[in-house]
Amino acid sequence: MSIITEDPILLSIVVPAYNEEATLHEIVERLLAVPEAGEIVVVDDCSTDGTGTLADQLATENSRVKVVHHAVNAGKTAALKTGFARTTGQIVIVQDADLEYDPAEICEVIAPILEGHADVVYGSRFLVRKAARVLYFYHYLANKFLTFLSNLCTNVNMTDVETCYKAFRGEIIRNMVITSSGFGFEIEVTAKIAKLGIAIYEVPISYHGRTYEQGKKIGMSDGIVALWYIFRFNFLCSLKKSFNPLPQAGSAHRAARHKKH
Repeated sequence: MSIITEDPILLSIVVPAYNEEATLHEIVERLLAVPEAGEIVVVDDCSTDGTGTLADQLATENSRVKVVHHAVNAGKTAALKTGFARTTGQIVIVQDADLEYDPAEICEVIAPILEGHADVVYGSRFLVRKAARVLYFYHYLANKFLTFLSNLCTNVNMTDVETCYKAFRGEIIRNMVITSSGFGFEIEVTAKIAKLGIAIYEVPISYHGRTYEQGKKIGMSDGIVALWYIFRFNFLCSLKKSFNPLPQAGSAHRAARHKKH
């Protein structure tokens, strides 16, 4: 069963952006080419380059592009939280403003939701190896370690919790109470959707990573903070405190419950 209805907005894409003037125009153009994209919400996290001005220009050129500006730099999670609140789509997906993830693969990421199989889909860089730039081995180890610890606490067998491509039924992510900061969103959202007991899928994606010289921002300190977030959101945060209000079960969740009975 498809989730498609008469709602004019099927897919909302949230783009957190901090000092991404060099790539923002291209990424927005590629997102506008995604057939299902009804709105693109760019959140300028108080960039010090021309990102904000460029985003405003792109919004004047296409009504599907919306822009929100932060008065102070608050980090990726805060930018995402701002963006989610502005979305209206039945499906919401995250797209980084750099060129590490290919918008042409968004259709594949959201397909399990469109088909009524999934409520949340992660695009995994490791599920089935596709084209991927070879970069930092230590980042790979850190990602696998954090994913393992997250899985241990959630009992959900993910392969890539740190992936950018996360797609949700809109009401799930709009109702989520997000309290982490920096890059904490990846761990927090995984813990909270696991508490819902909904249908979570992964699909393979490609990855074109950047070096630090090219603008990569996440570092070792972010990984250390993630350890605290794994403990905090799995053991110190209840389901009731994770969503306000609790989202209704989607078609995938209802189908799974029907089969059990």
